[in-house]
Amino acid sequence: MNADAQFHETFLRRAVELSRRSLDTGEGGPFGAVLVRNGEVLAEGWNRVIAANDPTAHAEVLAIREACRAQSAFRLDGSVLYASCEPCPMCLAAAYWAGVERIYYANTRDEAAAIGFCDAELYRELALPGEARRVPARRIALDGAFEPMELWAAIPGRVLY
Repeated sequence: MNADAQFHETFLRRAVELSRRSLDTGEGGPFGAVLVRNGEVLAEGWNRVIAANDPTAHAEVLAIREACRAQSAFRLDGSVLYASCEPCPMCLAAAYWAGVERIYYANTRDEAAAIGFCDAELYRELALPGEARRVPARRIALDGAFEPMELWAAIPGRVLY
């Protein structure tokens, strides 16, 4: 195994260890994540959906939240996400929004589906127009609704994200 593969495997193994922590504590499903930049661990997370009564408390999201808090930044440019399983659509979107540069994972979404964690329906739903989804989304035009957006757009030096 080359040095690059060993480097990534070290952090990926840590993500898998964290997935066990979730099981050992009964806090959620078997998922763990580690965020790394320049070889330094920025944050770690494991699934806490059950313990936190929070459907967004996925390992990747918690690691991103902690890393952003620790870095006092909402961007994690140049970081790498190591996950025990292929990220779900929510976690994948969070990684994109945070500026994660690369993602490595150990288990596939198909392997997760085989034990009851199936994101296939959500992936299919996201490809549909809003009104055709199981949870329909429909725009209602509202007078004045765009005004706050125009005001924000006019702020000099606003921070884009």
